[in-house]
Amino acid sequence: QRQMCIRDRFYGGYHVAALDADYQWALVVGPDRSYCWILSRTKQLQPAVREQLLARAQALGIDTQALIWVAQERTDPQP
Repeated sequence: QRQMCIRDRFYGGYHVAALDADYQWALVVGPDRSYCWILSRTKQLQPAVREQLLARAQALGIDTQALIWVAQERTDPQP
């Protein structure tokens, strides 16, 4: 089990339940599966990847209907 902090507001343990071989996305769940995140390096996941992660989360007992999908609309600054 690992620990993480999100913006100084949430501290807790987590488990990486699924991880892309190229580290493009990860499915992270709490030890008691009361919380879950799908993290991605891109603003949108490919539909097939999203379905794969939802299926994995459901297999772990996560209520995927409770997931909140955040619109990623910010324009990234150019380097």
